Amino acid sequence: MAEPLPYKRVLVKISGEGLMGPSPYGIHNETLLKIANDIKLVTESGRQLCVVIGGGNIFRGVAGAAHGMDRTTADYMGMLATVINGLAVQNALESINVPTRVQSAIAMSQISESYIRRRAVRHMEKGRVVIFAAGTGNPFFTTDTAAALRAVEMNCDALLKATQVDGVYDADPKRNANAVRYDRLTFDKVIADDLKVMDTSAIALARENRLPIVVFNMHEANAIANVLNGNGKFTVIAADASKAA
Repeated sequence: MAEPLPYKRVLVKISGEGLMGPSPYGIHNETLLKIANDIKLVTESGRQLCVVIGGGNIFRGVAGAAHGMDRTTADYMGMLATVINGLAVQNALESINVPTRVQSAIAMSQISESYIRRRAVRHMEKGRVVIFAAGTGNPFFTTDTAAALRAVEMNCDALLKATQVDGVYDADPKRNANAVRYDRLTFDKVIADDLKVMDTSAIALARENRLPIVVFNMHEANAIANVLNGNGKFTVIAADASKAA
């Protein structure tokens, strides 16, 4: 039997595209509820959990800038997309009786709390799931960087990066049938080999704070709970690969 990963408080980074399911755009309700039920399993195990969600299913700032839009404006639009996704996940979680709070890095008091570190920690200590929206609140920073930052601020034991594949490969497995999957990696190798796990600033922040990153396929059944229980395929990135888990 697999050994559970020794993480009691974790941050899960979910891409906006992860909410689309089979849809070409927006939020797929069945996929949303599947993710919510997976999160519920984790909270029922006694672990504390917080979430950062991207906004690429609605609007991506870099893409907007590439089409001639001012980058700062485009990035703020992307941040607002993450708030929409955060509210959707909150609604799905609360529909299955999981207490949840959305905290936004951009003040919008009528629909969410403003980000306050101590309040977020207290919510998790009380068993609530905290969803961090609007990235870092600053343009030119991705939600990957926001995830690493919030995980460090929350004193999380690990950052769980939900992706479209079951770990980190030395090449794109969707394009290269001979791509090799890693079970464990160091931060240095990820940066040196440009493995495209997360942006470099997020990897560097995790490395500096010795925050393990676990990369897994979010489309598997009960993906988050299974990974935390040590089951299935995933890649652990840490300062020392031999001690990654």
